[in-house]
Amino acid sequence: MIKKARINFILLSLSSILALLTVLLLGMNLLNYRTVVKDADEILNVLSEHHGRFPLGGEQGIPGLPPHMSPELPYESRYFSVSFTKDEQVLAVETSKIASVDREKAIQMAENALDDQKKKGFIGKYRYTVKREGDLCMIVFLDHGRKLDDCYDFLLTSITIATIGFLVTALAICFFAKRIVRPITESYEKQKRFITDAGHEIKTPLTIINANVDLLEMEYGKSESLDEVKIQSERLAALTTDLVRLARMEEAERNLQLIDFPVSESTEEVVSSFKALIFSQGKTLECSIAPLLTLKGDLKSYERLVSILMENAVKYSSRGGRINLSLTKHGRGIMLTVENDTDSIINPKNFEHIFDRFYRFDSSRNSETGGHGIGLSLAYAIVSAHGGKITPFSEKEYNFGITVILP
Repeated sequence: MIKKARINFILLSLSSILALLTVLLLGMNLLNYRTVVKDADEILNVLSEHHGRFPLGGEQGIPGLPPHMSPELPYESRYFSVSFTKDEQVLAVETSKIASVDREKAIQMAENALDDQKKKGFIGKYRYTVKREGDLCMIVFLDHGRKLDDCYDFLLTSITIATIGFLVTALAICFFAKRIVRPITESYEKQKRFITDAGHEIKTPLTIINANVDLLEMEYGKSESLDEVKIQSERLAALTTDLVRLARMEEAERNLQLIDFPVSESTEEVVSSFKALIFSQGKTLECSIAPLLTLKGDLKSYERLVSILMENAVKYSSRGGRINLSLTKHGRGIMLTVENDTDSIINPKNFEHIFDRFYRFDSSRNSETGGHGIGLSLAYAIVSAHGGKITPFSEKEYNFGITVILP
């Protein structure tokens, strides 16, 4: 239990931290990239408004250049432009402000930009903008490689720092996880011990009560009051037994002794014990058990599992309804399915609580049938102890079933 709680705590904590770091990394880098693109577009807007060149400056600064831009920007930037006529014939090429691009390369890049049919975009490390005036079209390119390289460096640096931080945090969480979950697990263990101890203590007075009821019946004869005492005493005894079984099964989850046994025969024996009860209630049993199947597990626990599912199906099946049990091979394990018709509509939204202790779909019907909401909790504990999976389902409104897969 402690190990399982620690693992769940570690996984939940690391998942939360990973999600947070991912959001932060994406947010920072997207914002950084957007800023880089915005800066490039502002420079291209200035160039396109002045026919592919920066405006000339004087003592009062550079007219047409936004105030937040450095006066050194025209001398630091590398750019070129290509002009086309209406029928896309090259009219002019200006590459005097860049050394790495010649006339032929400039024309080729401009034609690629026209083919993209976008007003703005990237071709390699070059950001471009397309400006049309009448029958003329000018495409201005800006070498934004250094800014993009800085953006990529920031991305790699942030990923590296986040990865190191995540690993350090993961080590710290793994180191302190046992101490953090210890109070919770200790409280849970005390609860299970209390249930076990209290169960044993309750059995003695229940035995005495039943014995005294029998004596009173012998002396005064049967009465409705004595019958009610006996019924409630038996219900309390059954509840106590199930609680003790549930606590023991959870305690034995790590130390369960597994042996190979004929699961087909065991299932058939348990189902056979319910046939008389099912037929006496006018219900129909459809049973399909694949022969010669074996399972590595705890025989008594498995038989208790089948018994719980059958009891549940018999108690809550509709009058004259159908109960279906099937056992088939599933990979290297087995799949057990028990389903039944119901009197009321089953809401799948309630399935998330179905294995909780004392949870019942309809408390009034469970009072009539004697259920107390422990059976499926015990079934869940048995399946978990075997490393299997138990799933409720409802194929239609008036239908309920349980599927168990055991490895």
